[in-house]
Amino acid sequence: MPKTHPHDEATYRVTTFEGGRFAVEVSIPGSHPTTVSPFASEADAEAWIDKHRLQVQTQSQNGRWFRRAGGR
Repeated sequence: MPKTHPHDEATYRVTTFEGGRFAVEVSIPGSHPTTVSPFASEADAEAWIDKHRLQVQTQSQNGRWFRRAGGR
């Protein structure tokens, strides 16, 4: 059975953040949600979501989502 990218089933939600800025809440089944912030506008947050989804899709198709030991 092929492994899937951990973010394949992630859901994203734009929320308000400190000072009128925006954040993205990323929820992965079986994990605690995390927040990515800050974004100056809701459009910037939505653009980050689109970019992240594309990265996940590309990495899934290439099978290149595994991280090397020791980080970057």
